[in-house]
Amino acid sequence: MFSSISAVIKPRRRDLLGGFDVARALPSVERRSVGPFVFFDHMGPATFPPGKGLDVRPHPHIGLATVTYLFEGEIMHRDNLGTVQPIRPGDVNWMVAGKGIVHSERTRLEMRRAGHALHGIQAWVALPKNLEETKPSFSHTPAAKLPEFHRGDVNIQLIAGKGFGLKSPVKVQSDILYADAILTPGASFELPAEYEEQAVYVVEGAVEASGDTIEAGTMALFMPGIPVLMTSKARTRMMILGGPPLEGGRHLWWNFVATDPALIKAAAQDWQTGTKTEFKDNRFSLPPEENEFIPAPKLKA
Repeated sequence: MFSSISAVIKPRRRDLLGGFDVARALPSVERRSVGPFVFFDHMGPATFPPGKGLDVRPHPHIGLATVTYLFEGEIMHRDNLGTVQPIRPGDVNWMVAGKGIVHSERTRLEMRRAGHALHGIQAWVALPKNLEETKPSFSHTPAAKLPEFHRGDVNIQLIAGKGFGLKSPVKVQSDILYADAILTPGASFELPAEYEEQAVYVVEGAVEASGDTIEAGTMALFMPGIPVLMTSKARTRMMILGGPPLEGGRHLWWNFVATDPALIKAAAQDWQTGTKTEFKDNRFSLPPEENEFIPAPKLKA
């Protein structure tokens, strides 16, 4: 049988946040990007005991949009636009960094006291070249406003972009597909070849795609122009992502994405300068109720 899969990515889990495992599927040796998706982290699942929680201190971004999507738990987002917004399962936080934004991600005190679970995905979407220095912005879309596709034992929530005859209300800067699909055991559906670059990441369970099995914790990229029949081998949850290929390459360093390395160098210098001058006369500043930050690593010449 002809395989519809062009590449398979099996990310290794790493403890990046102190007891909170993260599996990074993009970028990888096998593929740097899928459409405009240049970064894809599977966070958790993790259980924090009372008194513990997530504490990602303020840090900057340029040239991308971050999209946070949770299956379980809650994260409090703060940014230097003045946004203070919790995100909960099924909601979408879409943050456009553009020429520069600073945000933090933490657990609220009330949840920290009780202990809680956390599980989700954070992805970065590279902005089109003509928008990579746009004005930063933030939008929150509750789960109830996202369109859903139901067919038999297949349920798909469209997070962003277009797909399955639906369009998400989340304002995006490029043509993309991003969806959360849940399949009961034995359920089948055809993933249409809507975009030249498409992939699925199996969060839990397993699916068979044209004779190949895609296990949990694995990202599979598909051949362009070929619809893929997918059948679940257990209760399965997977993320579907795709879009047209990026116009030109992207440079990634720390939290910065750019078509030109000079933009990354300038942003690194501004962040380093700002941390020494309390961000006076600087494009970067700290979010509300924050007085600490993550220092930038040393940028190689």
